Amino acid sequence: QVQPVESGGGSVQAGGSLRLSCAASGSGFNINVMGWYRQAPGKQRELVAVIITRGNTNYADSVKGRFTISRDNAENTAYLQMNSLKPEDTAAYYCIADDIWGRRSWGRGTQVIVSS
Repeated sequence: QVQPVESGGGSVQAGGSLRLSCAASGSGFNINVMGWYRQAPGKQRELVAVIITRGNTNYADSVKGRFTISRDNAENTAYLQMNSLKPEDTAAYYCIADDIWGRRSWGRGTQVIVSS
């Protein structure tokens, strides 16, 4: 069973930066996809960014050019560098990890608050 654990959330002023980390723990698994979703109060959960083992990435239009996803395959860890943060980026950010059979595991989330 894969268990992603997020860290790095917090509060920042608009225009600032934060870096989220996600460490996927467990044994006997092979992770294909890692990524981040977010959910703001009163809104549906949405995709932020994903990265596959070979390094291909996909971003939500709202974060392109501001956020960068990366990963360390050897450590089963993914990172989300968030720059030029906006108040609308305020949300709970959830890490996901998909194994090679397509089974998805979710982290418990980390809060990001961007003040204007």
